[in-house]
Amino acid sequence: MTGGAQPPREASLDVIQRELTAFARRARAAAARIHPEIPLVSYTLLAHIEERHGCRATDLAAHYLLDKSTVSRQVAGLEKLGLVERRPAPDDHRVQVLHATAAGTEILSSARTNRHAAYQERLSDWSAEDLARFATYLLRYNGTDHSGPDRDGAGHSDTGASRPPGHPSH
Repeated sequence: MTGGAQPPREASLDVIQRELTAFARRARAAAARIHPEIPLVSYTLLAHIEERHGCRATDLAAHYLLDKSTVSRQVAGLEKLGLVERRPAPDDHRVQVLHATAAGTEILSSARTNRHAAYQERLSDWSAEDLARFATYLLRYNGTDHSGPDRDGAGHSDTGASRPPGHPSH
């Protein structure tokens, strides 16, 4: 097309790209408000460690498709802040498993509470059906990328979320 309007699909993709970028910026700003010394990547790694009740740094690198050196720097920062600690694996004491400390768990709990309240407020005028549809679309979107950070390194989708109640998988 020359100088005309974009086809509807292209226009929709442009809106999606712009809005996801805005969402990512808000997420980074929100993470900075939670704890100014914790970048979004570190916060995400801390949440993953806590949700898994511990994991190895190599597991984090594989799950998020990050270089081991990047994970190492982020984990070192979390350790310095007293939010993560290393413990020997029960089955192999040569292996170090990362665990959230009580301080790390407290920051995550506070962040979840604040985030939940913010979503409650922002989505207060949405119907239950709209919320369920939005949740389904997000799950579908995050489960689509077969090579992105929502893969667990073994070729399986692992978003850490489940389908909304009453909505079967597609």
